[in-house]
Amino acid sequence: MEETTPDRPGICDYEGSNYRTEFWEGQGRDYEDRVERVALKKLLPERGKHLLEIGAGFGRLTNEYTERYDRVVLLDYSFSQLEYAREHLGASDKFTYVAADAYELPFRPAKFDGVSMIRTIHHMKNVNGVLREIARVLSPEGVFILEHANKRNMKAIVRYALRRQSWSPYSHEPYEFVELNFVFHPHYMRDMLALNGFEVQKRMPVSFFRLGALKRRLPLNFLVKADDLLQNTGAFISPSVFVKSIRRAEVPYPKDITGSTSIPTDGMDVDPLFACPKSGGPLVREGDHLVSLKTGLRYAFRDGIYDFKAAVNE
Repeated sequence: MEETTPDRPGICDYEGSNYRTEFWEGQGRDYEDRVERVALKKLLPERGKHLLEIGAGFGRLTNEYTERYDRVVLLDYSFSQLEYAREHLGASDKFTYVAADAYELPFRPAKFDGVSMIRTIHHMKNVNGVLREIARVLSPEGVFILEHANKRNMKAIVRYALRRQSWSPYSHEPYEFVELNFVFHPHYMRDMLALNGFEVQKRMPVSFFRLGALKRRLPLNFLVKADDLLQNTGAFISPSVFVKSIRRAEVPYPKDITGSTSIPTDGMDVDPLFACPKSGGPLVREGDHLVSLKTGLRYAFRDGIYDFKAAVNE
């Protein structure tokens, strides 16, 4: 477990795992993959310039964004997952690969007109902290597509009614069923988005038929079509909820993350996208490193991936 603070709790780290092959490919989750793509297609804007994919992992959903956005930044805490994504997607100028902490995003303010976060926030203990960071890097009127695990799902409702589980699916507070694995009530997530300056435009229940018995007995195309129809009903009893929101209001931040104009940078190769995740100050390029002018911390660019997980102070 990584070092923790109140604003930056522990991180669920998939470094070195075979998440792609052990959880997705050949593991009976074609249905979940398909219906999540259906939901994304409904919620994504027709066109955008620069999207940040938080929790990109091995790039499972990245091709859904490349149809709409000119550039995609794939961000994940696991360097090894990004290595596979880069191997799979390639070293195109369309993609930027970044290993970093979602609680300390290494970007200048308002650099993205789109952000997505799918199957990731259920690992976040400090929801307010991560949403605050997303609001900071998202431009005004930018689109945020969020997926969260739904506490008020049908399985939990039935189990609670039969007294087979102790926690209530109706209470608004998050429930941690396994360490760093949370379910969230839809109203809780709606309120947290509003607190951080987001205006919810649409909420969509997804993945109604996430039961092994149903997936084994019914044709995949039938289940996907049925889920497609149910997504438009507003019946928030599904295991997953997708939310489309727009960044409206400004919110205060606990540290001055401005990309700092107070530090002289004349003649320096200042990076236009990245900022030091610790100080918020500008980063300058020195060979295969980005160097913070405020702290002296150095962040490596290796194997085509920007590594903000490990900083060197030289």
